[in-house]
Amino acid sequence: MKIILSLILTFTVHFASSLQEEVWWKGESLLTFFEKHKIPQDVYFNLSKTDKELCSEIYAGVLYQMLVDEKGKVDQVLIPISDVMQIHIFKDSESKFILDIIPIEFQEITQTITIPIKYSPYQDIVDTTGNKALANEFIIAFRKSVDFTRLRKDNLVSIKFKQKIRMGRYFGTPEIIGASVQVRNKFYYIFQNQDDKRYYNEEAKSLGSFLLRTPLRYTRISSKFTLKRYHPILKRYRAHLGVDFAAPTGRRVNATADGKIIHKGRKGGYGKTVMIRHKNGLRSLYAHLNSFNNKIKVGSYVKQGQFIGRVGTTGRSTGPHLHFGLYKNGRAIDPLRVISVTKTKLSGKKRKDFLKIVKKVKSELNQLDGNKPLKIEKFELSYKI
Repeated sequence: MKIILSLILTFTVHFASSLQEEVWWKGESLLTFFEKHKIPQDVYFNLSKTDKELCSEIYAGVLYQMLVDEKGKVDQVLIPISDVMQIHIFKDSESKFILDIIPIEFQEITQTITIPIKYSPYQDIVDTTGNKALANEFIIAFRKSVDFTRLRKDNLVSIKFKQKIRMGRYFGTPEIIGASVQVRNKFYYIFQNQDDKRYYNEEAKSLGSFLLRTPLRYTRISSKFTLKRYHPILKRYRAHLGVDFAAPTGRRVNATADGKIIHKGRKGGYGKTVMIRHKNGLRSLYAHLNSFNNKIKVGSYVKQGQFIGRVGTTGRSTGPHLHFGLYKNGRAIDPLRVISVTKTKLSGKKRKDFLKIVKKVKSELNQLDGNKPLKIEKFELSYKI
């Protein structure tokens, strides 16, 4: 029977086994990992097309866990591939290795914190919470509307955010619900709109005009984005961290926005792939290409709409299409939700609903008299291993 690793904490009950935590290094692939730990490569090659693509989503720097026996041989492995899904490698009742994609077991906390500035918003958030991802997200959210060089000592930063906790640690990208920063005697606010995950001010005006375009002319959408879906027939969880655009081989693929090429080459089950880093913490991925534009290379900059390659079926693909992925600060997001956003100001019912949230969140960031945010002297993560 399959060993469910929601129970990774039960690793410790195996007196002859030990739990190891490692960092997935840049350049390592699942196949090189298998070779290093003497796991048969057929475990990968026998996977479905979708699962092979998901195995390409392992990102450098992620912390993963291994249960090893007294001889140092691997019994089980957990490797996160997104905020909600992970690769589970384990042995069945016949000691054969199996690979499955399963949900990540996590807790989610919502916190509202206020920090007086001592050095800089980034450093003070890290020093107070130990959460670098939160500090990064805060800076990205405000960088278009606030000049941080004008901050003074004891100016206040307030943040209401949601954060996943996995095995007693912060995990994934925090979601800032609302935040404020004091610049001398004035307070600036941002609030996240749940519909498009963009930040707006208290008048429902977008804080960024960054827009994306569909990367090609396509025949149809053959597979939509889903973070976690339980398949009622297969009795397994499925995820698809991107959108598949069906199109004929050779169709032009264009950059969805201005950015810098950070990958051009093969990428596991994705085959020939281009990755572009954009502003606002966004990164786009174009997979299964037939060929590349020879004029682009890693490190070069491209403009929105610039030709980068042609549709193909390289890698683990059953037919010509473009797998298009979009990531916000390393977190997979639905490209169709972002591309469809064209307005810089909410209106009608969307504006009315958004302003209701603004009123509630702002009251939580501020004191009842509205003069200045509450001050929390110390913030501690309450979840321990």
